[in-house]
Amino acid sequence: MQEDNSLNIKNAIEESVKVKELVLTQELYKVLIEIGDLIVESILHGGKVLLCGNGGSAADAQHLTAEFLVRLTSEVNREGIPAISLLQDSSTFTAAINDLNPNELFSRNLKTLSKPEDILIALSTSGNSENIVKVLETAKKIKIKTIGFLGSEGGESLKHCDLAFIVPSNKTARIQEVHITAGHAVIEYVEARLIEEGFLSLK
Repeated sequence: MQEDNSLNIKNAIEESVKVKELVLTQELYKVLIEIGDLIVESILHGGKVLLCGNGGSAADAQHLTAEFLVRLTSEVNREGIPAISLLQDSSTFTAAINDLNPNELFSRNLKTLSKPEDILIALSTSGNSENIVKVLETAKKIKIKTIGFLGSEGGESLKHCDLAFIVPSNKTARIQEVHITAGHAVIEYVEARLIEEGFLSLK
């Protein structure tokens, strides 16, 4: 039994590596360059990055928000890049699900906090979460550019994204692992571009 459990761990790591290899061999990573350029354009025009997701994707959205705002690595000790998680705090979250339709949580915050120069990044492993579809629809209505970090075939969210990075897997864990790797890669690209443009200074 113990050997079987060890094998499960090994299989999970191998599976994660294989999905990332598919991102490379199928050249799916190339859309991340377009995503990075869209974010840079937004920031240079006074915009910010707004991120959202549910469950583990909510954690990933907050994780990436922190790295935009603070830094990704100590090797690049730079100024912050404007970013906000639409999940906000526990008080805002519980007020929204108590007083409003829970599916309007992200769209409500988007309409309140956004401006036209901003970029929305929505993370969803299925692409079918109702509150994610709703926030993407809302963004399109108020003319905010939309980026999807999705899984499987993109789900309903895909039709509402200006750009989408779709992980070629149906497994939630594998999709989220690739999302965070892709998010880190995009932040590295964005910070390098913004330093090159003279927008960010190194400390």
